[in-house]
Amino acid sequence: MRKLRIAALVREGLVPPDDAEGYNVEDPPEWKMEFDIIATLGEMGHQVKALGLYDDLSPVRDLIIDWKPQIAFMMLEEFHGVAQYDHAIVSYLELMKQHYTGCNARGLMLTHDKVLSKKILSYHRIPTPHFAVFRKKKKASPKTRLTFPIMVKSATEDASLGITQDSIVTNRQALLERVAYIHEEIGSDALAEEYIEGRELYVGIIGNTRLQTFPVWEMKFTNMPEDMAHIATAQVKWNTKYQKKYGIQTTEATDIPVEKRESIQRMCKRVYRSLNMSGYGRIDLRMKPNGQVYVIEANANPNLEYGEDFAESAEVAGLVYEELLQKVLNLGLSYAAAWQQ
Repeated sequence: MRKLRIAALVREGLVPPDDAEGYNVEDPPEWKMEFDIIATLGEMGHQVKALGLYDDLSPVRDLIIDWKPQIAFMMLEEFHGVAQYDHAIVSYLELMKQHYTGCNARGLMLTHDKVLSKKILSYHRIPTPHFAVFRKKKKASPKTRLTFPIMVKSATEDASLGITQDSIVTNRQALLERVAYIHEEIGSDALAEEYIEGRELYVGIIGNTRLQTFPVWEMKFTNMPEDMAHIATAQVKWNTKYQKKYGIQTTEATDIPVEKRESIQRMCKRVYRSLNMSGYGRIDLRMKPNGQVYVIEANANPNLEYGEDFAESAEVAGLVYEELLQKVLNLGLSYAAAWQQ
């Protein structure tokens, strides 16, 4: 294995402390993913320099010119605090002729725009819930052809930002109130889609042209009351006490028939290619009790921290954490960006 000079690009404030040797797994720090990746790459023998960024790209330019990293490990999910700008960072890296890990700029742009991505999936006849868009600064019309219950969320934000139990609405007045919440509190357009009652599934994918799918993964809500929606809210994803209270865990969905699992994995590869994704990604799905599967959204550059869904499913597929990170590096080095063609 070739030892590399790696520029680790992270959000300002998330550069792990130099003296960090671990963390409390019961109450992990905000920089857990950054620590897991940077520390593991160092243990693998790579030379890593972490760079925290917020609204200035000149440090990236200086590091590329002065240190000449062979690859940038892209952990930066926003710029100026705007999540949709990660594609611009990647575009800048390509302008600097710098290899990077993860998804290309076009794939990042398409997957961040949930409305456009759903239109593309519909064009390719990939099943996704019926939806409507309520634009910010435009008066929301109570008229909709969608069937209740309806899930209302941000059309652009990720990490379940703004998603709570109140995101599931059952009448027009509640719909308008939730749309107003997304406009005012989250500051984005609102995406309303028919709620799919059923199981919450995920499929990790890695690759540029030749794709490998990981086992179908499932979020289980063991102790969640029946009158609460079994959805991945922000609390479900990030609050460890909430997870313990309601018995929320993710694990391989082993009780799905082999033929069905293979069909789901093939569909996820179609999503990945339709949205021009590369590097690695995760496809989120819902499956009705009758087995009908719907694509909810595609996530480019999902969470890569140790012990989380993507890394766990990769390990079940035969890739331990070090091998997963090395494959991510190799895919970044082999990605055929326009400047290389």
